[in-house]
Amino acid sequence: MFQKDLLQNKRILITGGGTGLGKASAQRFLELGAEVYICGRRQEVLAATERELRARTGAKIHSLPCDVRDAAAVEKMIENIWVEGQLHVLMNNAAGNFLARTEDLSLGAFQSVIGIVLMGTLHTTLSCGRRWLAAKQSGVVLNITTTYTTTGSAYVVPSAAAKAGVQALTRSLAVEWGNRGIRMNAIAPGPIPTEGAFSRLLPRPDLEVEAKKRNPLGRFGTTEEFANLAAFLVSDGSGYINGEVVTMDGGEWLQGAGEFTALGRELTEKEWAMMKPKPKA
Repeated sequence: MFQKDLLQNKRILITGGGTGLGKASAQRFLELGAEVYICGRRQEVLAATERELRARTGAKIHSLPCDVRDAAAVEKMIENIWVEGQLHVLMNNAAGNFLARTEDLSLGAFQSVIGIVLMGTLHTTLSCGRRWLAAKQSGVVLNITTTYTTTGSAYVVPSAAAKAGVQALTRSLAVEWGNRGIRMNAIAPGPIPTEGAFSRLLPRPDLEVEAKKRNPLGRFGTTEEFANLAAFLVSDGSGYINGEVVTMDGGEWLQGAGEFTALGRELTEKEWAMMKPKPKA
């Protein structure tokens, strides 16, 4: 359903592009003709993804180590990209999340998640947005939120608070910047199995079975489905969509708020101890 040149001549930056949904989106954007930049904190992961996707697609992909929590580092990265040519699309995908009882979390755990999700999104959006506005150029920002931004969800409180901020940022700037050619949209995905993230949030196989039972479609989403939706929203074909948060969860949100609320009540004390965030060395 997508033409191979859908994203031809588009230069796209994906934060958190080395793994999971970011990696899947990078591959799809490359297949559709885009030139893609991926950034993240782990240089070795980024380099491996760059090699893999270049070999698989034969398209232009670049990897740039960057911690989006660091505003100065973000500004330097964007400046280096702009030297080669302006970006047309920014996809804010970098995230951090873990299942935990809120009373067990340190202030540092909150700061880490909010720093990546909310402040990281703000840093990249302002860096790109100011350049687009100063040059009177159009641009597209696609933010990745979650289905519990409006309801909240127990046991993932830092993520819920940060993602709610991203949703508000998306809708606010869609209005403020829309008349100057900058579109802001978001995807709110439900459960989609990805490397690493899923094992942290669903630590037992039987919990995956129960999660599927709660979904009207009886299954999880796929990274391919997500990447196709992302490709449409950053393309010119969605040019009249602005300020929208597209929920992609098989209808799960409609039948019960707080994706992790029921899940958290099924864990044993031993499992909670295993899930507890470990302090960084």
